Amino acid sequence: MRELDKETIGSTASIEDSVRIVPQGDVAWVELDLAGERANKLSTPVMIRLREVIAELRKSSYKAVIFRSLKAKIFIAGADIDEIRSMTTKEQFHKAVQSGQEIFNEIEDLPMPTIAAVHGACAGGGCEFIMACDYRMATDDPSTRIGLPETKLGIIPGFGGCVRMPRIIGLQAALDIILAGKLERPAKALKIGLIDQLVHPAILVEQANKMARELIEAGGKKRRKRFKPKGALNKALEGPLGRMLVFKQARNTVEKQTSGHYPAPLKAIEVMRRTYGMSDREAALKIEREGFCECAITDVSKNLLHVFDLTEMVKKQTGVVNANVKARVVTHMGVLGAGTMGGGIAYVAADKGVHVRMKDIKWDFVGKGLKHARDLWAKLLKKKAINDFEMQQKMDLVSGTLDYSGFGRMQLAVEAIVEDMAIKQKVIGETAEQMKPDAIIVTNTSSLSVTEMAKGHPRPEYFAGMHFFNPVDKMPLVEVIRGEKSSDETVATVFELAKKMGKMPVVVKDGPGFLVNRLLLPYMAEAAFLLQEGMSIEKVDRAFRGEFGMPMGPFALMDEVGLDVCIKVLKIFKKAFGARIEIAPAMEKLESSKRLGKKGGKGFYLYSDDGNREGVDPTIYSQLGLKFPTNPLSVRECLERGIFAMVNECA
Repeated sequence: MRELDKETIGSTASIEDSVRIVPQGDVAWVELDLAGERANKLSTPVMIRLREVIAELRKSSYKAVIFRSLKAKIFIAGADIDEIRSMTTKEQFHKAVQSGQEIFNEIEDLPMPTIAAVHGACAGGGCEFIMACDYRMATDDPSTRIGLPETKLGIIPGFGGCVRMPRIIGLQAALDIILAGKLERPAKALKIGLIDQLVHPAILVEQANKMARELIEAGGKKRRKRFKPKGALNKALEGPLGRMLVFKQARNTVEKQTSGHYPAPLKAIEVMRRTYGMSDREAALKIEREGFCECAITDVSKNLLHVFDLTEMVKKQTGVVNANVKARVVTHMGVLGAGTMGGGIAYVAADKGVHVRMKDIKWDFVGKGLKHARDLWAKLLKKKAINDFEMQQKMDLVSGTLDYSGFGRMQLAVEAIVEDMAIKQKVIGETAEQMKPDAIIVTNTSSLSVTEMAKGHPRPEYFAGMHFFNPVDKMPLVEVIRGEKSSDETVATVFELAKKMGKMPVVVKDGPGFLVNRLLLPYMAEAAFLLQEGMSIEKVDRAFRGEFGMPMGPFALMDEVGLDVCIKVLKIFKKAFGARIEIAPAMEKLESSKRLGKKGGKGFYLYSDDGNREGVDPTIYSQLGLKFPTNPLSVRECLERGIFAMVNECA
């Protein structure tokens, strides 16, 4: 948000309508409806108008105020990202954030009780807005999400979020949301005390009005909610020593996850540590303001804003160039293969309301797929993110079969069986005969040619690739692979389905490795050459994880993927690209070593029975014909060789 300057405002009429007071007796309804926009954003003009409305309310005789949004699926999406991007100096950020803090303080200081009636996304500044209100109710609609995602943009909450959230829901819950940049489901928000009441969307207005009437009849008292810990342990953790331990653990966790590459989560911890429990609101907000400005001017924040822009751009895309092509809406889909991958795909689809029919060759396999999906929902249930009824509703959308019963109703089927071309072609052909002629079939292949596989389909224009990554419930990227004969409608439908599942689709051509593996395998191959040249497995992995910021190093990653899979794909690449892809002698010897990686209990590392990594296998160097590592290369040299291998593939 830029500094609040009325001269920046163009037409005032539309802005006045964007934030307006609608009198309902002695209750003022403040309606938020930013003209010409899909979402309500806290832009400079909106904030100026909000300040005018607050001033009007302060002078009025209203006995209660209710804030609501007229947008279909969004309460307030947060600050205006374009305005944040336009600011370049600490002074600009300071003035903008200070103005925002002052406006939210004015909401908090209104003489009558205030109620936020939330329906739809309530993120960032939107969440900070409702925390300045006395009471908060939200709908149990799937579109309703509440939280503070600022750390994902390389900044911290700056409109009072770091100060108010711990006061309202407690230190541990606030750290959990702010450090992860979470948007909580409404059931979880109710459980932790972020909202006071959960209602059906159809009765939100009625229930908000009822709450206002009850507050007025009770004397119209304001409320400053304070978190009250329950249980001896939670009470202890809210004490001075407990707080110290909580902050220390939070910092250790962040440093372990980010290796210090992301300053915003660490700055959020510092701000919360310094302000938690302070009675001087202005002093606390000043600390928060300074912390925000320090993060906002970093290159990390600017780069994360760019990533955000790219993400938003994908949401607006269709996956095809032809603007006249319309994607079909998929409400019923089949999944061929009920393993971990199939169960994960069923979960992410059914979680968004899609009916799923899983097929496999044995009931044991079908049962495992159903159990995998159920276990993922059970985790949400345990976290109170969903309730028992919601979990049962979602599970009811998933069914299993050993034949093709029900596939005649499916609009799309995802093939997720063994990575074998002949078997896949056979199953795809069988499936096509059981579905409607224009039904779409997609393959989840990670390495095989989609164009070649399409030869098993009698109508290849209705065939494409849809490559998910494990674990499906966590990994956001989905490769949408266009085969030689895939139609625009097919590609657009698969692209839209991926977005519906909450994924980030990227359309790629049908080539070896598609996009991700095309980048990843040369990186892994280069790591093997580093090993061949005397670098230790630990030092290479530590360099990429600790110095560069990868979630794990290349050798740990190869173990996760499976060494047999890595070698198989490397050979495919070698055949496709010739001299451009070299395979280190150590990798060739690895093939005969029978090491499979994590799934076999032994790869570059050793693994316990429950899959925990226990350290590098000391026998691997001699088994691969290597001398004991002497680490002749610097960390920088290792990083450059690994990263440049990926950059070369992008060029």
